Amino acid sequence: MMVSFRLTGLDLPLDHSAASLREAVLARLGVRDGELESFTVFRRAFDARKKSDIRLVYTIDAVVADGVVVAAGVEKTPDFSYKFVARAGELRERPVVVGTGPCGIFAALTLAQMGFAPIILERGKVVRARTKDTWGFWRKGVLNPESNVQFGEGGAGTFSDGKLYSQIKDPRFLGRKVLEEFVKAGAPEEILYVAKPHIGTFRLVGMVEEIRRTIEGLGGEYRFGAKMVDLEVDSSRGVRGVRLETGEFLAASHVVMAVGHSARDTFEMLLSRGVFMEPKPFSIGFRIEHPQSMIDKHRFGRFAGHPILGAADYKLVHHAKNGRSVYSFCMCPGGTVVAAASEAGRVVTNGMSQYSRNERNANAGIVVGITPKDYPGDVLAGVEFQRRWEAAAFAAGGENYQAPGQLVGDFLAARASVALGDVVPSYKPGVAPADLSGTLPDYAIEAIREALPAFGRQITGLDRLDGVLTGVETRTSSPVRMTRGKNFQSLNTGGLYPAGEGAGYAGGILSAGVDGIRVAEAVALAIVEGTRG
Repeated sequence: MMVSFRLTGLDLPLDHSAASLREAVLARLGVRDGELESFTVFRRAFDARKKSDIRLVYTIDAVVADGVVVAAGVEKTPDFSYKFVARAGELRERPVVVGTGPCGIFAALTLAQMGFAPIILERGKVVRARTKDTWGFWRKGVLNPESNVQFGEGGAGTFSDGKLYSQIKDPRFLGRKVLEEFVKAGAPEEILYVAKPHIGTFRLVGMVEEIRRTIEGLGGEYRFGAKMVDLEVDSSRGVRGVRLETGEFLAASHVVMAVGHSARDTFEMLLSRGVFMEPKPFSIGFRIEHPQSMIDKHRFGRFAGHPILGAADYKLVHHAKNGRSVYSFCMCPGGTVVAAASEAGRVVTNGMSQYSRNERNANAGIVVGITPKDYPGDVLAGVEFQRRWEAAAFAAGGENYQAPGQLVGDFLAARASVALGDVVPSYKPGVAPADLSGTLPDYAIEAIREALPAFGRQITGLDRLDGVLTGVETRTSSPVRMTRGKNFQSLNTGGLYPAGEGAGYAGGILSAGVDGIRVAEAVALAIVEGTRG
């Protein structure tokens, strides 16, 4: 019999040998070489606080034979294997999952693995057809409102950096299940151990397809181009089913609402059906671009370009004098700024990287936190707030969904840009030199103008005069929360399970996947126990 022990904080030089790592494991365990059966890397991070001596920091799971005495204080490896909470019996009615972003995918996968054969509705297209439409928008400025960065198989996370880390509390290691399922679907195994794993768009496409095949093989049913336009609710019994744009009605007592943060028409419909929602904080700002080499040199010094370190990222925050917090958001090393509009006549930006992260520029959102006090009105006032500034960006950018762009130097000097410098913006369909001051509220402009020089004192060159700001970033998170109870159901609509980013319960691929698993478990238990509400 073998026993596994968890070793944390093993610190070695960046270019250490495999033998050095084994020696460190033996020393921490306090055992002889022959007593160590094997070890695996659970987590590998790096410490770059001293550029002249960047260190790798490991968490190791080491296996020894039962009875081998290890050093005092060494603890056994926790059990992070996933255990299903229920198994389906005879199904009288199948659960419905609305949306195929990370949350919807993992809700559907978990339900399918437990035998509940979910029906999965997606208003957009399969991921490859959706990718074609999205690239067509970027190249030609032709927007398909149902097939774009926001809508279609894979959700908004498909066109992103593919970050797979989160700061959520995860005592049951559900994030580990998300990562393991991604590896089964074709992700590189390194996402299981690197501290900040990412995948990138091209790899995500194939993985989304593979997970779909798995769900279908387990009895799940996908329906694309299946836009839900109504939720039928009985005042005493709760959810009765959903109606599609085609007129078809699907009876269902358990509906997972895993729509994204841009499903504005769905928000309106749910509100009209009496589903409890409330406005929530989100952030607005611009995308900023710099040469990736500049960021690498600042973070890693002589180790810039090292294959283990890859492209450097950053995380910044500044508390402005006007009371606003300004911070970097969704930083994409070696990536591009992408057109993320889903409605005609509006410009929205986001960031994206491929797995290689080898594009010329680094980009990040520089955003300002806002609260419902900034957009007083009804529950959906935040949506109208977003639309207002997206329309302003469209007007400032000109035709064909060009985005307005401004040099950092011109922005700080409060003058319009008429030309760009050495930093070539990556946004397609293109960037038009402009004055960004009219594309966000005055308090946001004031706060960002104060923050950029402060950021430049933290990262040399971040406020360089020819850095490029591209507007606007408004879809940082959902402007509403579909509030739910401890049973994961809507506060006032039994059988409706708000989930993921659109419902206000996630912020990224990993946290959305985890929320999908948790909601799927709640659905499964409710079906098995015959309870609802």
